Amino acid sequence: MLHWLASARAELAGPASRPGALLVDLGCGGGLLAPHAARLGYRHVGVDLTRSALAVASSHAVRAVRADVGSLPLASGCAQVVCAGEILEHVVDLDPVVSEACRVLEPGGRLVIDTIAATRLATLIAVRIGERVPGSAPPGLHDPGLFVDRARLLALAWEHGVALQMRGIRPSVRDTLTWLSGSRTEARMVPTWTTAVLFQAWGTKAAAHQD
Repeated sequence: MLHWLASARAELAGPASRPGALLVDLGCGGGLLAPHAARLGYRHVGVDLTRSALAVASSHAVRAVRADVGSLPLASGCAQVVCAGEILEHVVDLDPVVSEACRVLEPGGRLVIDTIAATRLATLIAVRIGERVPGSAPPGLHDPGLFVDRARLLALAWEHGVALQMRGIRPSVRDTLTWLSGSRTEARMVPTWTTAVLFQAWGTKAAAHQD
């Protein structure tokens, strides 16, 4: 599913507006966003703490940076796009991560997030059910206590000049069934009516905002 989410994240990032535009990928892991960033015309910087993951990302032409996503060794306003995919539900303190993501984003740049909402429904689906589906998340991967309060996320981003939009997403039911049968390798992520489980958030940094 991480591959499916990377594709959905790339759709929201959109193409680079100029040669050499930078996409900063927070919690990049092994660089699943790399082929999409290359196709869209970005220089791709991936930030993660896991050395083995960064080594894999580097093999996919990602400029790998070992750092805490709450304290980025990057210049303010350097990135046209900042992606935080499947990382916010794993951080203990949301505030510095959102602050840093917005800081390194240039005015007019785009912040793209996908994460899990802090709801009972999300705990049921993502943990009690999702961690038992073959090929999905391994047991114990998620701590529901770290799932993201949507109102707080909106407020934090707004404080740093980014007005976020939100939508719920889920795998296509038809695609998932064919994936489970072994006749498909990927499923599309499609919008859904609720943000109470898995959701995307995206927005543009205000041109006049300075962090």
